[in-house]
Amino acid sequence: MCTVCGCGAGETKIEGHEHAHVHADGTVHSHPHGHGDDHHHEHGAAVAAHEHSHHHADGTEHSHPHVHQGEHEHAHHHEHGIGGDLDFGAGPARAHVPGMSQSRMVQIEQDILSKNNAYAAANRKWFDERGIFALNLVSSPGSGKTTLLCRTIELLKDKVGIVVVEGDQQTANDAERIRATGVPALQINTGKGCHLDGHMVGHAIERLQPADESLFLIENVGNLVCPAAFDLGEHHKVAILSVTEGEDKPLKYPDMFRAADVMLLNKCDLLPYLEFDADLAEANARRVNPDLTVLRVSATTGEGMAAWTDWIESGLEAQRGKHGATVDALKARIAELERQLAAR
Repeated sequence: MCTVCGCGAGETKIEGHEHAHVHADGTVHSHPHGHGDDHHHEHGAAVAAHEHSHHHADGTEHSHPHVHQGEHEHAHHHEHGIGGDLDFGAGPARAHVPGMSQSRMVQIEQDILSKNNAYAAANRKWFDERGIFALNLVSSPGSGKTTLLCRTIELLKDKVGIVVVEGDQQTANDAERIRATGVPALQINTGKGCHLDGHMVGHAIERLQPADESLFLIENVGNLVCPAAFDLGEHHKVAILSVTEGEDKPLKYPDMFRAADVMLLNKCDLLPYLEFDADLAEANARRVNPDLTVLRVSATTGEGMAAWTDWIESGLEAQRGKHGATVDALKARIAELERQLAAR
């Protein structure tokens, strides 16, 4: 998992930023302004000695300590049968990194996600104080996220202010497609990184300055694994599954569909030409997440898009209600303070 393997270190680039900082959690941000005491990141020392566990097809497991100093070899004197699968996600960390113990991996992941969650909570607080509705669109590459996003923008841009954050490893192609719709978009290139994080999105908020009671859309890097673990401060994750993929995707990548509140089954206009069981795909998704809202859509023909935009507008209305209540409470507090001052 990227929380322990360090993918993307020194790679992330946000449009228009020039001064780069690399952090222990693998994120990098660049900006032309200085930081005070806002960012403090601990850099842990490398672990030289550790225990290495081996799982065998017959169900046995053994561990032994060893030290890495450059390249190394493992000599195994066991009879391995051909039958049986290898499961490197069965330990507490649910992942495997050569040369690192499960307990160390768990600790690193907890540290990284804790830092990320603090950034995400600050983002969400900022959104809530301004009545902004934020969505994080996640999927595998080629699901039609950007086309769906463009169609959504075309349907809503006359009703609500919209800004978009685009996440990709390289190029600004998708941000340019979004800008062509007439709304502001900021590209974040993650290099080798496989997801956006709360820190990156915080900088995007600073750059984009979304209006109060607007819609903030995030198109994450195409990946059904790591974006599931990283809260960006959004109000909902929206998983997009296209009918050109497999019905078993929710079972293969359960963390993503468990983390999502909505699944859009996209490219439904192609169903007559494919051997894809939409009912089975939906059933598999609900096996993972019984509370999942599932909408069948086609960004090309517009099928189901009204239900999708209605869902968004309901979320916007709820955020506006919270914002109105916050503003009313603030006005009441100001009026009370003014009354107290007048009484003096």
